[in-house]
Amino acid sequence: MAPLSGQAQCFTICDRIYNNNSSNIDVGFATKRQGSCPLASSPNNDQKLAPLDFVTPNSFDNNYFKNLIQKKGLLPSDQVLYNGGSTNNAVLEYSKNPTTFKSDFGSAMIKMRDIEPLLGSAGIVRRICSAVN
Repeated sequence: MAPLSGQAQCFTICDRIYNNNSSNIDVGFATKRQGSCPLASSPNNDQKLAPLDFVTPNSFDNNYFKNLIQKKGLLPSDQVLYNGGSTNNAVLEYSKNPTTFKSDFGSAMIKMRDIEPLLGSAGIVRRICSAVN
């Protein structure tokens, strides 16, 4: 069995692929994605999944960054990484150099492993990520 790639629930991307009057999405990409993700009002849409990378959905590679350059980022939060801001250069570098991407990803995972979570009364688990309980 092939490993699963990153995926998004269809209801989280419907606004992006159906109301694509934004200049930061490729129209052909949006239309193609509409075929696999019905409108949000469709039954069971909250359970339907779409791969973040259509080209190499079962590979851990730098194609994700190539997609962003082509305005084919599935999630708005992903596409903003290549939208004229401070992260454009990183996206360009990772799209051209898979070795750099994998090396930097590995380093980031090690840093995350070393983060010590707050325990007991030192921290809280938020019920809603964007709001303090």
